[in-house]
Amino acid sequence: MQLPARLGKYELQEFLGGGMSHVYRAFDTVIGRTVAVKILTEQAAQDTEARDRFLAEARTAAKVTHENVISIYDFGVDEEKGLFMVMEFLQGEDLRHAIKDGHTGDLRNKLKIALQTARALDYIHKNKIIHRDIKPENIHISAAGVVKLMDFGIAKTEDFSRTQPGYVLGTPYYMAPEQVRGEPLTGLVDVYAFGVLLFELLTGEKVFAADSVDRIFYSILNVPLDVGPLRSAGVPEPVIQLVASCNAKSVAERPQGFAPIIAELERMIGGVTAETQAAESRPASPAPRRLGTGMLVAAVAAALVIGAGGYFALRPKAAPKTEMAKTALPKTISTASGDMVLVPAGDFLFGEKKQAASLPAFYIDKTEVSNAAYAQFCQATGRPLPDDFPSDQPNLPVVYVTVDDARDFAKWAGKRLPTDMEWEKAARGADGRTFPWGDERDASRANTGANELRPVDSFPTGASPYGALQMIGNAWELVDKQRPAPSDLRQFRKMKPPLQPDEAWYMIRGQSAGEPLADSAIWDSNGVPERWKNWSVGFRCAKDAK
Repeated sequence: MQLPARLGKYELQEFLGGGMSHVYRAFDTVIGRTVAVKILTEQAAQDTEARDRFLAEARTAAKVTHENVISIYDFGVDEEKGLFMVMEFLQGEDLRHAIKDGHTGDLRNKLKIALQTARALDYIHKNKIIHRDIKPENIHISAAGVVKLMDFGIAKTEDFSRTQPGYVLGTPYYMAPEQVRGEPLTGLVDVYAFGVLLFELLTGEKVFAADSVDRIFYSILNVPLDVGPLRSAGVPEPVIQLVASCNAKSVAERPQGFAPIIAELERMIGGVTAETQAAESRPASPAPRRLGTGMLVAAVAAALVIGAGGYFALRPKAAPKTEMAKTALPKTISTASGDMVLVPAGDFLFGEKKQAASLPAFYIDKTEVSNAAYAQFCQATGRPLPDDFPSDQPNLPVVYVTVDDARDFAKWAGKRLPTDMEWEKAARGADGRTFPWGDERDASRANTGANELRPVDSFPTGASPYGALQMIGNAWELVDKQRPAPSDLRQFRKMKPPLQPDEAWYMIRGQSAGEPLADSAIWDSNGVPERWKNWSVGFRCAKDAK
């Protein structure tokens, strides 16, 4: 189509490619961010199977929220352009090109790519989703080395399947034997495909040298895995064993899920790091000598790190232990707009069902943004104060702010709004507790049901595991996540100008002083229109930990 073009609030700016669907780089004119818009072609829309698959991809991907899974922001139907979905815009390259162009780095970096992929697959399996199309093209790597699992076009959920028994979908090289035979599938088909992908990542070669689908299927069903290319590439024996076990033709002989794969990869990465550090600490020998397998891996890893300037540089080399001790992240930092507390990197339990998730380290404001901090922002930028602003109560949380107001404050303060996952981890810690202070229901630890705001540093006994105050109660807190509009819009009927059907809605978390303490407060959410202001809605900020 002629560009630029409009699709609702999205301005399509650049055609990125596609087949049955066309993908465009676009700009969300309401939120002000770059996104990717995927539009089902008119021809594909006439195909019931292709249409169902497109809708299922959007619905399936929209259910999962993980740092290693691409985010789906929106999907719908446009009168002129048809079915579309709006996704996170990714910069970098897919794993196929990274392998081809030598951008995957040393052994440790390759294992870290594998580890992030395994964590994404473990997460979707816990959400009862089987991807069924794991291949390098569906693994994206950013310039910072962050892996994103993409393309849920043929994913199978527990309650929905688009294929009849015996009908095969997937990419031939990465299919498990049971997938080729058209048998009922389990998540172990993804384990098999992960093993094939890991083989390619480590060797740069395909598992089978076959040039037709029939020969590929024959090899998958009958030809044992040749580990020779892995040994020729200097891959350590434990890694070879992991690849071989994932590629076992018998389902029972494979790792029974991604949890044991993740544990093994973490152990291997730790071993490679220790071996590399030991090799770097040894004085160089003037005389050439033959290296054993382990030393060869360490030497190659060190050489690749030294030459990382010419590579894609997925990760910096591990710092010596003494340097790491000196650069440990402080638990609290002071900023012009208030103190922030550290939320360390790692896994945590998320949502009502306490699903496993993972996040990098970040900082979050210890308190809600106060009137005093917001007044300082308004004075510095010439912005008017919010409605009914109580200048004589500087320590109350600022309210009557929109999500754009909150974003502008955060930008001025060198911060940003937290994501919903960041907010929840900061509120409940890693162990999936019911309230910030634990599992005991104690309304005296939160400002709920009082119908009036309290100072932002109140209720210290209700602090989260990281020291953040009033994550529950006082003011609802805006987070950087859109959500659908609720079915009941009565409380917004007095908005001026009137609320429009296409207006963006944003999530708020943590209840306010206007509601009694709820057992669901830590994981549940509400939503407000983008331009909504209210006495009970405020915010706090976050920033990346560096």
